[in-house]
Amino acid sequence: MSALLRRGLEAEGYAVDVAENGVDAIWSATEVEYDAIVLDAMIPAPDGFAVAAELRTRGRSTPILMLTARDGVDDRVCGLDAGADDYLTKPFAFAELFARIRALSRRAPTTLPPVLAVGDLTLDPARKRVRRGETDIELSPTGYALLEYLMRNAGHVRTRAQIIENVWDFAFDPNSNVVDVYIRYLRSKVDRPFDLDTIATVRGAGYLMREPPI
Repeated sequence: MSALLRRGLEAEGYAVDVAENGVDAIWSATEVEYDAIVLDAMIPAPDGFAVAAELRTRGRSTPILMLTARDGVDDRVCGLDAGADDYLTKPFAFAELFARIRALSRRAPTTLPPVLAVGDLTLDPARKRVRRGETDIELSPTGYALLEYLMRNAGHVRTRAQIIENVWDFAFDPNSNVVDVYIRYLRSKVDRPFDLDTIATVRGAGYLMREPPI
């Protein structure tokens, strides 16, 4: 199958590399900037689902077209959840494969979002990684979203209403204390263990992410 795909894609004018297994696929896709990846779900371990997930974890944003002989809804969902951009079941027509690859390749190159930094606190949006200096910090999904919002607006006061609208995305309830609860949670994770106070309360206004004192 891989030899057939290679010949067909080269006949269409593509430059093609072939990886025989999941380990080689991860290495190749990490080391080389490809326009698109055609990934068979059933390659030798790690399988295509694991490869897609690992590439996304490593911050690789190359479009992935997943090929599989399994056409169940659960398998398609699994592939998409793993990070695939499109899904094609075998057997398939080459014309459809080429059309899907053209569609993926036309997408504007995706640049990885820059790592956010406030003092020695860093947040990597591509890898969902938070660190204070050399120390990794584990956050809940909501805690992560709140920290990212505050760091993107570092130096600016954000009201409770603005935080609710951007982090929780539902109508603001002036009587809710959800923001205060999560601010305390964040402080317990990113400030107090390091004897810092970078998430400040601005009385009567909201909250502010600031640089730690030198």
